[in-house]
Amino acid sequence: MRPVISAVIVTYNSAGDLRGCLASLCQHLKPRPSEILLVDNASVDGSAAVAEEFRPTCAAAGIDLRIRRNPLNVGFTRAVNQGVAMSSGKFILLLNPDTRIRAGALSAMAQFLGNHPDAGAVAPQLLFPDGRIQPSCRRFPRYRYLLSEVLGLNRLFPRSRVFNAWKMGDFDHRSLREVDQPQGACLMLPRHVLNQIGPLDERFFLFFSDVDLCQRVWQAGWKIYFFPSAQVVHRKGSTVYRDRPRLIWQSHRDFIRYFWKWYRSPLQRAINLVGIPLLALLGLLRSAGAATANWLPFGKAGGKR
Repeated sequence: MRPVISAVIVTYNSAGDLRGCLASLCQHLKPRPSEILLVDNASVDGSAAVAEEFRPTCAAAGIDLRIRRNPLNVGFTRAVNQGVAMSSGKFILLLNPDTRIRAGALSAMAQFLGNHPDAGAVAPQLLFPDGRIQPSCRRFPRYRYLLSEVLGLNRLFPRSRVFNAWKMGDFDHRSLREVDQPQGACLMLPRHVLNQIGPLDERFFLFFSDVDLCQRVWQAGWKIYFFPSAQVVHRKGSTVYRDRPRLIWQSHRDFIRYFWKWYRSPLQRAINLVGIPLLALLGLLRSAGAATANWLPFGKAGGKR
């Protein structure tokens, strides 16, 4: 019987998070039959072995767990595409290993997509481990949003629709609404939408492939919804902080790729000629520790935001 939900998880030295994630999936991955496609990017901490431990538990719960071990780290985005290519479910769930599914969340998301034929993706309300709401939705990036970030205006006016527009400081993340780009830590899409728009863009090695994916969902005429009735706990940034300087630089590189891909009009190209060198310089300074490292222009999951 065809799976209803295919959960795609990419791991890279994620053993510390993975047990909790898989335990919650084995309990709450419904409706069934469902499947988990785990792609390990050459972890050295035993992440794949941890996943193997869950085969009997998943099988007893009616969940097919399949594991792909990459001999080297091919990047988050390519690994996601590998997992999707292995899947066969009606709905594709992109899920970070540093998440914990709450009861009823996935079945509610699948039901929402089934009841909303205009929906190209749906995201749950993310929670910090202590239960606080984790802001997880953003508007698509623009240079003027970036300027507010660099100048610190978003921190001076955190609830402002003008100065904190990118991170949606004006949204309390408590109500159902259409959004540009929810965080990719937990995102569910109908298979037919992914079939239409194609795989994730592998030019984005780690960051911004989810932003680009959402941009393409919108471009194809679908809507993206934030659905707070479904809740998922997320240990925000657990992967990033293990290698912060390198990943700060990588995030800026992928940010540059995003602007170069989507800023295509003559005027926007002209803006890129100024904005991209400045963004590259900012990335070098931040990765070298020459500025505060608590600002990261992260766009995607894999433990990134």
